[in-house]
Amino acid sequence: MTPQNARAHEPQTLSILGLGAMGTALAAALLDRGDPVTVWNRSPGRGDGLVERGAHRAGTIDEAVGGSEVIVTCLLRYASVRETLDPLAEALRGRTLIDLTTTTPDEARELGTWAAKHGIDFLNGAILATPPMIGAPGAQLFVSGPAAVHERTRAVLEVWAEIVYDGAEPGAASLVDLAMLAAMYQMFAGLLHGAAMAASVGMRATDFAARAVPFVAAMVPHFAGDAEIIDGGDYTVPGQQSLHFSDLSDIIRASDGAGANSSTLRAVQALIAEQVTLGHGDEGMARIYESLRREEDRRDEAAEVVA
Repeated sequence: MTPQNARAHEPQTLSILGLGAMGTALAAALLDRGDPVTVWNRSPGRGDGLVERGAHRAGTIDEAVGGSEVIVTCLLRYASVRETLDPLAEALRGRTLIDLTTTTPDEARELGTWAAKHGIDFLNGAILATPPMIGAPGAQLFVSGPAAVHERTRAVLEVWAEIVYDGAEPGAASLVDLAMLAAMYQMFAGLLHGAAMAASVGMRATDFAARAVPFVAAMVPHFAGDAEIIDGGDYTVPGQQSLHFSDLSDIIRASDGAGANSSTLRAVQALIAEQVTLGHGDEGMARIYESLRREEDRRDEAAEVVA
């Protein structure tokens, strides 16, 4: 093993800034593996359990940053990250910053630019897990930023979750994370909407869920097929349900009749109607992806067709 590779497998000194539920779980996983970890939290009183297990509690933010090679921020909002780190730019020079705070892609890019300006190696990370899942199967951690920084810190990150590297563009991990959450929240909204409709005939939400969950689970594998159709760009592939047949008017009328709020259904119906109006009614449901794409991409494609 070369000295460089040996170094990559040695525990790196690491500080975690922010001891909410997630920051505490991250620190605990490192302690479980026997890695040294320094912890700091803006408000006092947190981290006592971690200190009892061997974590070093920094008395000041300067101590937390100055004593470690890798600094992990796991704070509440992007504004708090900048408020915490901006005064420490020079102290962070030459160190590695991994931000695991939930941020938008633009915020992650801005933080990456700030880090580069001050000579700080930077990775943007997005945790797709709850605190109890950290270190357990099923937890995922999306990271983006320079490949060399990713490789150098991978041994640290892998104690927390399965690592998925989304490339050098700093905002990529945040974007993919929030895109997956967009799918999740809309799925849950659909199930809750169904429960609200069923309640009008006296069905309890638990009874509705018992019937809906197996059905939805059976539909989930179709995501992969729709994704292949989208990437292939041919929405006429046989076997799809056409947009004409996917009209949601009956469902909306039933929802209205049950006194449920139909706003989420109406949003989907508007996407279907747009593609039908454009002459794609005989094509499959996956076609509404074209109404959801970035407007500039749609304009560029339309310009190519005209040309």
